[in-house]
Formats: sequence, structure tokens, C-alpha cells
Amino acid sequence: MKKIVGIGNALVDVIVAISDEELFQQFSLKKGGMEMIDEQTKREIHHVIRNMEQKVASGGSTSNTIHGLARLGAKTGYIGKISEDPMGGFFKQDLLHSQITPHLVISPRDTGIATTFMTPDAERTFATYLGAAADLKPEDIDNAIFRDYQYIHVEGYLVFNHDLIEHVCQQAKKHGLLLSMDMGSYNVMEQNRDFVLHLLENYVNIIFGNEEEVKAIAGKEESAALDFLSHYCDVSVVKLGKRGSLVKMNNTIYTIPPVGGDCIDANGLGDIYASGFLYGLMNDYSPNQAGYLASYLAAELGNTIGAKLSDEQWTKIKKELFH
Repeated sequence: MKKIVGIGNALVDVIVAISDEELFQQFSLKKGGMEMIDEQTKREIHHVIRNMEQKVASGGSTSNTIHGLARLGAKTGYIGKISEDPMGGFFKQDLLHSQITPHLVISPRDTGIATTFMTPDAERTFATYLGAAADLKPEDIDNAIFRDYQYIHVEGYLVFNHDLIEHVCQQAKKHGLLLSMDMGSYNVMEQNRDFVLHLLENYVNIIFGNEEEVKAIAGKEESAALDFLSHYCDVSVVKLGKRGSLVKMNNTIYTIPPVGGDCIDANGLGDIYASGFLYGLMNDYSPNQAGYLASYLAAELGNTIGAKLSDEQWTKIKKELFH
């Protein structure tokens, strides 16, 4: 069986429902936005919310995708950096619970936390403390890990760390791994466009991006952006939200329709879409079949608060799809 390893920012998601938006002013958070915060601010926020009901799950874009792949039955591993604190212990146990092989490095800094505030209008506001995740360096990675896998998935949020991502891409190429990348954020893509084009030209085999992200790189919309990306990558995917997605592979464009359902929380939809599509590729599905699986999982998650499906949901999905 083909195996896939992911590398990304190892974060724990803490989701809190609030009705009083004064907290946003208190910590200079922009409603609906994502602010990077320091360790002191993270500790102050968690002191304020300590008595509120919290939903906690391991997070980070690549981690979410690898969890989805593992739950579908793929053989998986994950590379990241955590602390030996309670949140780091939680992150590792969550990997083990999903039967993901942990390749974790320990940092003296607190484990990264993405605190998500849900307001009654279903708007999400993020306060992200990268912590230990931001300390991951090329020398932390045991290059022997690459020998055990045939695929590697990286998140666009790592592009800020040029040395790290270049090292990972070089090792993946050296060991013959197919490299998949999710763009992750149009801001990151805009700020690092030349470097991302360098990665696409030299390393990336499979690319995922939504409308805003691909426009930031290609300077074009939808199908034109898909053509642009396909000059670099063997498989290019443009996610169009409620309108489904476009895939270009083997010089053929596939239009993937959405799977119906109301979306109450968009958190993690792109990540789990990548889980389904990559699982399909690894198991020789057609692009239409891989796209359907990806869309199905995204629709299921869209009806869930948070970026992960529950054990019960996975049991139901496997019964419906793999009976």
C-alpha cells in the first residue's frame, strides 16, 4: 500500500462560542480575521476563556489532511514540532488515535494553539499562536523518514520558512516522493509569489488552491488559472466552494460538481477535500471519482462545527462509501 507523510504547523484548535464581542477589542482581534499572537497574549486569552465551554482538536492544515487520509484507511505519517506540555501531549495522542505515525520534534516553546471564536452569526475569528511549530528547522528533520513514503503533503503556510520548505522539497525529490501542496492562504501566496513559482516549477506534482489563492499566483481566474498551474504540475485542482471544483490531469479538464448540503462551518473544508482527492490518487481512482470523494467529505464536514469529523461520522462515511 502507498504511504503518505505530511509536514506542517502542529497546532491545537481550541473552539469557543462567544456572544460578547468585547473580547475582540480587548485583544485587538478583527472580527472574521486571523491575527498572529505572542505567547503572553495567548496565555491571557486562555485565562479569560478558562471557564467557557471549549472544543479541542488537533489542527493545522496538513495535520487535518493527514487525519482525513488515515481515517479513510491510508498509511500515514506526520512531521511537526510541539512542546512537552499538555497541548503537545494532546496533539501526539490524537495522531496515535488516528493511527498516524508521529515524527515529532520537541521545542522548549509552548505548543502552537489556534483559538477560534464562533459568534452567533457563524463568523469565525482566529487568534493563532504558532509557538513550537514556528521553530521547525531543516536540521530537525531526519531525512531517513522520506525513505518510508511515496507521497508527501505540505501546507502553503510553511512557505514563509523558505529554508525549511526548500529542504523538504529537495529531500522529497531525492527520494522519489510525489509532492502535494495546498496553497492554504492567498495572503501567503501573494507575499511569496516568486518563491512559490520556483517550488511549482521544480518540485510540486499536485497543487490545490481556491479561487483567491490561484489568482494570487496565476493572476488569472478559475479555468485560466487551472491551465497556468497545469504547466507546472501533473495534477492541478481549483476549489470553487459551493460550485464544486475543477481538476486538470493528463491534459484533460474535469468539472467536479459539489455534493449538496448546508454549510454551517467552513473550517477545514479545503483540508479534508485534499484528504479525499489524495486518497483517490493513491488508490488509482479516476479524477472524477477522486473529486467526488473529496467533495463528499467536504460536504459532510461543512455540517460540523470544527475542522474534524467525529469517529461516528467516519464510521457512517465508510459504511456509505466502501460497503
